[in-house]
Amino acid sequence: MVSLGLEDKVIVVTGGNRGIGAAIVSLLTELGAKVAYTDINIDEQNNQALGIKADVTDITSMEEAARTIKEKLGTVYGVVANAGITRDNFFTKLTTEDWDAVINVNLKGVVNTVKPFMEGMYEQNEGSIVCISSISGDRGNAGQTNYSATKAAVIGIVKSLARECARYNVRANAIAPGFINTEMTKAIPDKVKDKITAEIPFRRFGEPEDIAWAVAYLLSPVASRYVSGEVLRVNGAQHT
Repeated sequence: MVSLGLEDKVIVVTGGNRGIGAAIVSLLTELGAKVAYTDINIDEQNNQALGIKADVTDITSMEEAARTIKEKLGTVYGVVANAGITRDNFFTKLTTEDWDAVINVNLKGVVNTVKPFMEGMYEQNEGSIVCISSISGDRGNAGQTNYSATKAAVIGIVKSLARECARYNVRANAIAPGFINTEMTKAIPDKVKDKITAEIPFRRFGEPEDIAWAVAYLLSPVASRYVSGEVLRVNGAQHT
């Protein structure tokens, strides 16, 4: 049977309690990985994976989570930096608080997520990092200068890490989702949603599982072993 080679691999997913993160956790578990996920809220009913309450904006919190994961599951092979928030408004109306909040979670949070696991990956000479960017970081989006800035920066991070980590057989890639059916997009007014849908050749939003499968591909030491520094667009051909 053909396998993605993720069986018994220890993989960490941030923001894994709901939406895209929860779909990633579920699929990776089905594929045989040993999954740990972090979030500021943990669903106690989810016994598929090891849930750890942690805040990506706090490096101490993430370092403690990393130690717990290593003790309970072993050395981490894969990291999925998924946690993210939006605080949308036109640039002239963006408050300093909304700018800082998005920067802290979406950009600083990626650094705090990846860094605690790097040395372990280097030592085992194997690893895969997947950061969730966005169509907004790839092409920009009105009303999302703060969000777009962080998601564009994430692309810069993985491109640089790919060059830096290759000598240790560690890969780094990004996924740029388009509009996906999650709690975040449910807040979009129907008229706006109709306009967005009309711009998507598939004429629909994607599903969290679409992103989960893209993550599984980029984590795989079999399917994507020579892929690093790339941005995988999953947006229904809205932006190519």
